[in-house]
Amino acid sequence: MGPVVTAVSSSPTHTFGKVNRARIRLLAGLGVEGDAHMGRTVKHRSRVAADPSQPNLRQVHLIHEELFDEVAEAGFVVTPGQMGENITTRGVDLLALGRGTVLELGRARVEITGLRNPCAQIDGFSPGLLKRMVYRDERGELVRRAGVMGVVLTDGEVEPGTAVGVCLPAGEHIRLERV
Repeated sequence: MGPVVTAVSSSPTHTFGKVNRARIRLLAGLGVEGDAHMGRTVKHRSRVAADPSQPNLRQVHLIHEELFDEVAEAGFVVTPGQMGENITTRGVDLLALGRGTVLELGRARVEITGLRNPCAQIDGFSPGLLKRMVYRDERGELVRRAGVMGVVLTDGEVEPGTAVGVCLPAGEHIRLERV
């Protein structure tokens, strides 16, 4: 079996975690229907405070479920939706994708815009987990592992079991940066 969606989640309010759903609807140019982060312009509170007219490059948050397996080995229990992601996947290394990669999720299409920048709220959820989500590697480079962000290109419903197709952009691989 290839890459697949294992869970979908949303929340109408700005909460750290999101509620697992049977399905979510992605709306082109907006994000997840009914989610607090849906919109053409930024919805993340600190970004709204800085400049509410910024484009929303964080309409959809995705995390690979394998990350939960890795942190479980260190004693952390994290399940889909608890870190605020809308879509949990298995079988695709989201963090290795380049900017502009398009994920096909059934009929829906999401373009990856960058890495989620994890914040201190993660330690409020589970003390010490933030150090597993963001750290410096042996070369001193900052590593962010809390998932990727994207914008919706094409409407569609997504549910657990939906296959994930990966369409790499033409040209040189552009490493993901935080958005």
